[in-house]
Amino acid sequence: MKAKAIANRKHKPIVPPPTPIRQQYEQHSVRGFYEQFGAEYRNPHESAIVALVTSAVERWQLNCDRVLDLACGSGEVTLALRGSGYANITGIDPYTYAAYQHRTGLEAETYSFEDIAAGMLSDRYYSLIVCSFALHLIPSSWLPLVVYQLRQIAHSLVVITPNKSPQLKPEWGWTFLDEIESDRVRARLYQ
Repeated sequence: MKAKAIANRKHKPIVPPPTPIRQQYEQHSVRGFYEQFGAEYRNPHESAIVALVTSAVERWQLNCDRVLDLACGSGEVTLALRGSGYANITGIDPYTYAAYQHRTGLEAETYSFEDIAAGMLSDRYYSLIVCSFALHLIPSSWLPLVVYQLRQIAHSLVVITPNKSPQLKPEWGWTFLDEIESDRVRARLYQ
């Protein structure tokens, strides 16, 4: 009986301590945090994300025929879009793909921002890309190339961020159109 209890402990998922994610980033690095805890990740701002996605679709009359949920986390954006009646959604995240599949029942592709910068998605087209809680984490040296590559595969981009970063520049292919806010979380529309 004791051996069975010990064996069960070995298979329990590793869950991050209940400290703010920013502190976890400082302790593990952004990549280290998601490599260690990505399978169990849940965005603590999920209610704000759902509210923003729902508002954005209505207010901006977004074309959601074919959506890329970039840095899909555990599926917050996908689930919000499904709740609004949209189903053609592709998730991509190299770290949280297991959490995404667990919550949405869909498999996420595991491309990284480096893969995207290298043109890995260049043969695709999406009517909309939604990137939630991720672009502000990309090193500034990579950001222009990543968002330029995204511009090659979509007409509209919604960036959901917990702060004022990043500010995408027109020379990177995107023009800022509008912003909405919910519970100190922002959604920005670029075309």
